[in-house]
Amino acid sequence: MKKYTKLTAILASLTLLTGCGALNGNSTQSAGYADKQTGTAAGTVQQEVPDCCGGADSTKDCCKDGSSDCCKDGNASTGKPEKAELNLGYLNSTAHLLAFVAAEEGYFADEGLKVTLTQFSSAGELVNGLESGKLDVAFIGSVPTLTFQSQGHDVTIIGGAMTNGHGYVIKSEFAEKDEQGVEILKGRNVASVKNSVQDAELQILLKDAGIEIGEGEDKVNIVYFDSQKDAYAALSNQQIDAASVYSPYASLAKSQGYKVVYYCAHERALENQPCCRQVASAAAVKANPNTFTALERAFIKAYHLTQENHEKTIADVKKYIDIDETFIETEVYGGYSVSSPDPDKKGTLTLKDTIVALGYTENYDIEPLYNTAIYKAALDSILAEGSDEIYKSLEAHFNAYE
Repeated sequence: MKKYTKLTAILASLTLLTGCGALNGNSTQSAGYADKQTGTAAGTVQQEVPDCCGGADSTKDCCKDGSSDCCKDGNASTGKPEKAELNLGYLNSTAHLLAFVAAEEGYFADEGLKVTLTQFSSAGELVNGLESGKLDVAFIGSVPTLTFQSQGHDVTIIGGAMTNGHGYVIKSEFAEKDEQGVEILKGRNVASVKNSVQDAELQILLKDAGIEIGEGEDKVNIVYFDSQKDAYAALSNQQIDAASVYSPYASLAKSQGYKVVYYCAHERALENQPCCRQVASAAAVKANPNTFTALERAFIKAYHLTQENHEKTIADVKKYIDIDETFIETEVYGGYSVSSPDPDKKGTLTLKDTIVALGYTENYDIEPLYNTAIYKAALDSILAEGSDEIYKSLEAHFNAYE
C-alpha cells in the first residue's frame, strides 16, 4: 500500500476528462466472480465451395463484381482473412461484452474466424501477451493503453469497447444516499489505482470542488493499490472508507450495502469518456488487414444485437462474467455505460492530453498508433450489405468523432 504523493502537474487547464477505467486488476477472481481462464471459442464453419471458385466449372466468374461471397471464404468485400485463428484477451469486466456476444452468437465464425477468448488479470499482462505473440487482440483500459504507447510499446488502438462505466463508492455510515458528490469524501481515506482514469478523474473533480488531496478533515487522502480488485477489497479494512470501482463493481458494491459517491456518466466534467479500447500490435494489423476487418465486423454485429436483444446479451455476458443477471443488466443497460466498437479517436486524443497534463506520461505522437481505417472498412462493408437505424447511428458517430 502506497500513500499519495502530490502530482506536480498543473490541473487548472483540465476542464474535460475523456477516458474511462484502467481495468488493471491483478487477479482473475473478485467478489462474486467465477474463475474463467478460457472462454468459449467460436469454431470455423466448413462450407461447400461452388464451381465458380475453381471447381469443376471454373469458367464461371460469379465473384467478379465482389458483390457476393460465393466462394464462402469470409467477407467478399473485405477479402479472405489472412489469419483465421486468433487469441483475444479480456479482463473481468462487463465492459468487454462485445467479445462475449460475438463469440456466443457465432459472429466470429460468420466472418471466417476461430477466436479463443482468455481472461487475464491486468493490462500489463495483456500487453505482454500482444508483444509475445500469445495474443492477437486485447481489450485494455484507455489510460494504461496510452501509457504503454508513450513508453514505446507496440500497441495500436483499432476500436472501442465501452464508454463510461465507473466511479467511487463509500461505506454507508458516511453517506445516507447515493451520488452526493466528492464533497462526501472529505476527511476520508480513499482506495484507488494509480495510472487509471478512476484516479485521474477523481483529481479533476476534487480540483473543481476546491478540495485538496492529503490528510486532514477538509482533504481527501488517496491510498493506492495495484489493482481495482485490491482497491475494492480494501473496503473491508477499517482504515479505508471509500474506493474506486469499474463495471460491474458498482452494482456489487450497492448489493453489499455501500453507497455510490458518483457515476462518471453523471458528472458533467466526465461524461462521454472512452473507457477501454481494442488494441493490437501495429505489425499484426499491417500484415493481416482482412483478419482485423473481419474481427471488427463481428464486433459491429455484436453491438447490433446488444441494442436489439437485451435478454440474449445478458445471457451471453454471464457465461464470462458470472455474477447475478440483475447486476449485468444494471451495468449494461442502466445508463451508466455504453459498449460500442467505435474507435472514438477525438475523445481518446483529449484523454491523452489530459493524462499528459496530469503527469501520468510524457507527450508523444499517437497518430502512428491509432488505426481507424480497419473499423471504417468493416462498417462500410456492413452498410453496403444493408443498413438500419442501428448501423446508421454507428456511421454518424464515427463521422462525428473520427
